[in-house]
Amino acid sequence: MASFRMHGKRWQARIRRHGHPDEVRSFLTRQDAERWARSIEIDMDRGSFVSPSDAQKTSMAELIERYLKEVTPSMKGARDDSIRLKAMKRNALFRVSAAALTPERLAKYRDQRLTAVSSGTVIRELAYISSVINHARREWGIKIQNPVALVRKPASPKGRERILSPEEHKRLMESLKPAGRRSAWMLPLVTVALATAMRRSELLMLRWKHIDLNQRTAVLETTKNGDRRVVPLSSRAVETLAALPRCIDGQVFPMTGCAVSAAFERACERANIQDFRFHDLRHTAITSMADKLPNVIELAAVTGHKSLKMLQRYYHPSAQDLARKLG
Repeated sequence: MASFRMHGKRWQARIRRHGHPDEVRSFLTRQDAERWARSIEIDMDRGSFVSPSDAQKTSMAELIERYLKEVTPSMKGARDDSIRLKAMKRNALFRVSAAALTPERLAKYRDQRLTAVSSGTVIRELAYISSVINHARREWGIKIQNPVALVRKPASPKGRERILSPEEHKRLMESLKPAGRRSAWMLPLVTVALATAMRRSELLMLRWKHIDLNQRTAVLETTKNGDRRVVPLSSRAVETLAALPRCIDGQVFPMTGCAVSAAFERACERANIQDFRFHDLRHTAITSMADKLPNVIELAAVTGHKSLKMLQRYYHPSAQDLARKLG
């Protein structure tokens, strides 16, 4: 049964119903309060009412923290995802309750972030927010709307086409040679990356039990698209892997993704190589492999791409090379 009273300058409606927590809301007029109470009581009678109190009492930062504890650890990119989510939840936006996260607030967050990071990063962060909210709706019974669907996404960045030139390749390898405090793992890691076109995450997940140097294969139990893949190893890759020391935990390259990125960035600075990222090694490797494996089905089997369209994003032949092939 609903009751109504003046509370300050507003009408407060309170609904008490067995099996439901009290629902309280304030309005400017008694008529508005009565209309709201009737709609809530009808939903309770139908059995379709879900209290928004959990969403009002829980901040977005608390949802992210719970997501970090219960969901992120089971994800493939748990380490990197955790770092990004922890950084995001420190933003003032996520101090508001989950129910108060409106499209307007999210759009302001988008515009604010675009002044500091790339559009690709903002798109990824909006996807994180959407994932957290959808999980809270499905698994935790927190009834909130997902405002991400109502917010315009920034334009996706143009696909990268950066590959190493022969001269840059030579300088990069020289800058990766162990000296002083440089990691001894970076040179073999980059060498294998260029010889196999494996992603950074795939290289760091490699275990010795997955490698057969006699058969010249490396088994990736879990890849980005979720499939198991057997990667053929070139003579260069086999030679590099055979020379590596064995870690007691079985990991081939005992480094973290963040450490690899930082060390690679420093190596590019030393080699005076501009605008080049670790993932661009995959572009370079696939472009080089295309000359040895002109059959696109064979090339896709090595790289793990499921469609020609995705493979084309990584193959960047020069017009001069194509002209020479034409004769």
